[in-house]
Amino acid sequence: MGFARTLATVAFVIALPIALLTTNIRILANAPLVYSYAFDRYNAERSTGLSRADLNSTAAALRRYFNDSETTFYHTVTQDGLKTSVFNARETRHMQDVKRLFVLVNRTQEVSVVYLLAYVAAFFIWARDSNARHLALQCLIGLAVGTVFVGGVAVFAAFGFQAAFDRFHTIVFTNNFWELNPATDHLVQMFPEPFWRDMTVVLGLLCAAEALVIGTISAVYLLGTRGERRRLPASLSIDHSQSQAA
Repeated sequence: MGFARTLATVAFVIALPIALLTTNIRILANAPLVYSYAFDRYNAERSTGLSRADLNSTAAALRRYFNDSETTFYHTVTQDGLKTSVFNARETRHMQDVKRLFVLVNRTQEVSVVYLLAYVAAFFIWARDSNARHLALQCLIGLAVGTVFVGGVAVFAAFGFQAAFDRFHTIVFTNNFWELNPATDHLVQMFPEPFWRDMTVVLGLLCAAEALVIGTISAVYLLGTRGERRRLPASLSIDHSQSQAA
């Protein structure tokens, strides 16, 4: 039982930063504002030659694609007066890899969030020695683990985002379909490398803000209850009193 509880606690510490990171990735991937930012900030109409209506419809189609069961992304736009696929064959093939990555992120987010909720419920409902101080401390440890990992990645990216960006792709993808031509390929024209740098910063800020809230609540609770002693369960208190009376 002791080993199982230790394993469950370690899993909670690991699941907390994973849940924060993957939840924020999922939010950003499905936020229309993110796509509008990319098109406005990096002038996608000029770089792609597409109308804003076509860009917006492509963004909506991408969001659907990331959440449906379709394997291949296909969406048409009007270019030079003709209806054509917004992405060429190479881009379409890369989108299949991107979708697999998003599916993995989504499933990881769901599993980690469900585990956190189940752990907290079990901690307070079934654990005989439930103590919110333990949970608060575990939250702080989990946030510290996440900070070390995310912070290390952020520092590495800050001093060489190009290298970090390329390295990420070579690790995550098993082919070179991600190597697109900014002069001809709509996907990279819509979402150029500087956009991903911006989103990395936004992702880091979201995680930091949420970690700050959870960490502050946990720390304040620990400080406010530091003199609190663990109370015996009522049944044990009664037995103890009866034994003294006898």
